[in-house]
Amino acid sequence: MTTFHQLTATSLQGQLISMADYAGKLVLVVNTASHCGFTPQYAGLEVLYKKYAAQGLVVLGFPCNQFGKQEPGGADEIAQTCHINYGVSFPMFEKVEVNGGATHPVFRYLKDELPGVLGGRIKWNFTKFLIGRDGKPLKRFAPFTTPAKIEVTILKAL
Repeated sequence: MTTFHQLTATSLQGQLISMADYAGKLVLVVNTASHCGFTPQYAGLEVLYKKYAAQGLVVLGFPCNQFGKQEPGGADEIAQTCHINYGVSFPMFEKVEVNGGATHPVFRYLKDELPGVLGGRIKWNFTKFLIGRDGKPLKRFAPFTTPAKIEVTILKAL
């Protein structure tokens, strides 16, 4: 059986990253979009990352264009939105699909482990998955659940 730490993803800069690099850390995986009503959540995600990184939290952003075509740009445009507009310093990955036949393995695994109310499908941008230090998915959060609202869950898991 595949575990989170056996998976890989390509960074926004084109490097293949093993999720094993995050073994021992609390990981928050988020499917993101630069032109979405939830895009201001980047700022809250960055606050959590900066506040708890020293205690082992890492946020991983995965841009996705499947919902309302709200992530139309390439890597450079995504990086500009994240870094310049929201000060994002947490790791960002290349654009992925989170539903359908071309679902990225990270999201296929997370949806299998934490299916949610839509039978495994992701409803919209900024769906969040919290993964324990051991690589076991702990909790799934809806897009409207702000980073500030999940802070207490993160604190319990740290």
